[in-house]
Amino acid sequence: MKIRIIGSVASGTSVAAKARRNNEEADIRIYDRDYDISYSVCGIPYFVGDEVEDLETLNPRNPAWFKKRYNVSIQTRHEVIDIDHDNKTLTIKNLDTEETVTDTYDVLVFATGASPITPDIEGTELGHVFHVRTIQHAGAIEQFIESRKPKTATIIGAGYIGLEMAEQLTHLGIEVTLLQRSKQVMKHLDKDIADHVADTLEAHGVNLLLGQEAVRITNTDVITSSGDTIASDIVFLAVGVQPNTALAEKIGIKIGETGAIAVNEKMQTNLPDVYAVGDVAESFSVITGKPLYRPLGSTANKMGRIAGDVITGGTSAHRGILGTGIVRVFELAVGQTGMNEQEALAHGYDIETLHNIKPARAAYLGGKEIIIKAIADRATGQLLGVQAVGEEGVDKRIDVFVTAMTFGAKAEDLFHLDLAYAPPFSTTKDPVMYTGMALDNAIKKHNKLLTPKELQHRLEQGENFQIIDTRAKDQYNTSHVPEAVSIPLAELREKAKELDPKKPTLCYCNSGVTGNAAQNILRNMGFEEVYNLSGGNKNYQKYRK
Repeated sequence: MKIRIIGSVASGTSVAAKARRNNEEADIRIYDRDYDISYSVCGIPYFVGDEVEDLETLNPRNPAWFKKRYNVSIQTRHEVIDIDHDNKTLTIKNLDTEETVTDTYDVLVFATGASPITPDIEGTELGHVFHVRTIQHAGAIEQFIESRKPKTATIIGAGYIGLEMAEQLTHLGIEVTLLQRSKQVMKHLDKDIADHVADTLEAHGVNLLLGQEAVRITNTDVITSSGDTIASDIVFLAVGVQPNTALAEKIGIKIGETGAIAVNEKMQTNLPDVYAVGDVAESFSVITGKPLYRPLGSTANKMGRIAGDVITGGTSAHRGILGTGIVRVFELAVGQTGMNEQEALAHGYDIETLHNIKPARAAYLGGKEIIIKAIADRATGQLLGVQAVGEEGVDKRIDVFVTAMTFGAKAEDLFHLDLAYAPPFSTTKDPVMYTGMALDNAIKKHNKLLTPKELQHRLEQGENFQIIDTRAKDQYNTSHVPEAVSIPLAELREKAKELDPKKPTLCYCNSGVTGNAAQNILRNMGFEEVYNLSGGNKNYQKYRK
């Protein structure tokens, strides 16, 4: 069996390695038009910022190593320029010599990846403008910074790469401007969570310009859609990627609704004996079953392994993804999985939303707060999405949520998880457990929640609430929800007699726990409609800002 693979980064080499583990007789060859194989795209910002000292550590494998380890031939600087699928023939061009050769295959795998998008603006071809995608890009950026000593940088795009580059360039002492077309960073987050990221960027001196586009790049500046001129010794384009599907389309491979190649759970395309994996291929949502495109190295490796197994007679199948992601922005970790609020609503779910603010571990040992936003389906209790930000413990919690959601957990299931506890690592009621408990209570109408957004909307619609601030008087005096009255929790049982039990009532504290206690008191005293403010005053003040 002749297996031919186009592309040699994460997914292509994963296909080859798994196929070889299963079958020692297969003739496996990989073609790639680039110079390097199996490298870490995600590590490039950290090389630029000197956290990674040696570029070779991001590119530890070469074709000779792969040949010796797996008996797989990898030909770099060889571009497949034409495919005759009827006769299963490839035409390959040697990009160094311009020579053209042909090859045949029994099975063909597209692992052609994705290319960084170049926005349609003047000046992107200038020598101080860079993408951050390949080892060649990394080397060129390093050379430029060492030789030109830039003092100012503009990054166009505030996704994962844009945020990582902002952090790393700031560490180098370069003044950074981050330009984003939408009104928030990180499009997969809801704005109320994204705002925490924005605050962290600005606290570290990043000039964050939201709701603006770059319209022109000159040798010294970036001109924005609002007419601002930003001094820019170096410019980075980080507006996303697009799957490299052109070659596949030429032979009639079906392109999915996300713009990537449509595949089934076996990574097979609509053409017999043709597979697609990695950043060029479409995945699907664990939650909805619908197509989903989130190009990440972890998913690419998984897809490659599945295809390599199936090609050589295995029974592996892709089970979908949640679209999980995490990024470090200075001291802040930012993680998310599943759907955000807007995505869940767009898919027709009636959602319950919780903001949970809890220490990652015992506060008396210095545990720092995590802010968790969780979204569940009111009809079934199914957990639909989670976003979290904090200085510690975010990755651990996101991974727990991912595991639970992958196996179809409901909000109520989270409380029953037997999670590891000791004061240096967690709290007795872990933030994951508390999230499930509070979300389940809200879904079952025992303890209703109102988000700051929902409260604001209802107030604007003319609804009349009695709002109770259950914190100490000095905290109330520092900041409070408009129209709130100060009734500390210890006084509530007595002063509840002065309130109207038939009037909609909202309780709140700093983050939600004391507000919940007040809510229980009033419910048990016969108040008919009592809410707790999701995330408390901290979350409300952030929302108002």
